[in-house]
Amino acid sequence: MNNLTIITEFLLMDISSSSELQVLKGVLFLEIYLVTMAGNLLTILVVVTDPHLHFPMYFFIGNLSFIDVCSISVIVPKSIVNSLTGGKSISLKECAAQIFLYTFFVSTEFAFLVVMSYDRYIAICHPLHYGLTVTPQVCEQAAGGSWASGLLYSAIHTVTMFRLPFIKSNVIHQYFCDIPQVLRISSSDVQFSESVLIPISAGILLACFAFLFMSYVKIFSSVLQIHSVEARNKALSTCTPQLAILLSFIISGLIAVLGPVANTASFKNLLTTMFYTMLPPFINPLIYSLRNREINSALRRLYQKYFEFPNRVLLD
Repeated sequence: MNNLTIITEFLLMDISSSSELQVLKGVLFLEIYLVTMAGNLLTILVVVTDPHLHFPMYFFIGNLSFIDVCSISVIVPKSIVNSLTGGKSISLKECAAQIFLYTFFVSTEFAFLVVMSYDRYIAICHPLHYGLTVTPQVCEQAAGGSWASGLLYSAIHTVTMFRLPFIKSNVIHQYFCDIPQVLRISSSDVQFSESVLIPISAGILLACFAFLFMSYVKIFSSVLQIHSVEARNKALSTCTPQLAILLSFIISGLIAVLGPVANTASFKNLLTTMFYTMLPPFINPLIYSLRNREINSALRRLYQKYFEFPNRVLLD
């Protein structure tokens, strides 16, 4: 036991050690990060400031945008700094914080997507009961429950993974502390504990997937029965963006969970990880702005208020 070295720092080895490639990756990540932040912060601004969007669906959309801002900020800035400065290290505490916060925000986002599917189900399938069912108090309780469930889920996994010291290796073949990579170098006791927790988590996720599937089946069945083309298009414009975001979230999650754990750094591994860590926060604002009429209208009103009107005053 005296010869064992307890690891307090990890090395992030994601792609080639070439400084040119590292700088290129850092610049690319910086561009993606800035665009993602701008799109999600603009969505939050529109939802908060426009009275026409003070409804439950947009309350949940604002929460999703905030979660996307937080989730991408947990891992990308550190990677940008490491790439541009040539650094590779991350402390044990920083690694634990990354895993805790990222798992927290991702699991909370999934909970919000489940809540939003129920919101659309009530709005489309039982519109007369919507105002009585989805009240502001219910929205606050649903949001609080989503945040609390994400916090509990993340805390359980993080405590399980970091309850014992790391003694095998300190090399992580990724640009951040990815859970499969950290499990690869963790002790056998930790791996056994996670092997017990993962099936339990999978069972909960399957139950949520079944609920989501049934909700959207009923939603689209009700939409197809609407005779008015305008009403049908309006209903589709409110639920299809959420379905698109849900599908991208599920696909990226399956890639993260079912994908092989890389034993060496590779460009393919980097692209795969970018798909499930950076693509969902990046495309969510695009889906909202392109498919949601109310948010498009709110963006136009915001532009007219802060850009067109001052220009007219100056010209007058």
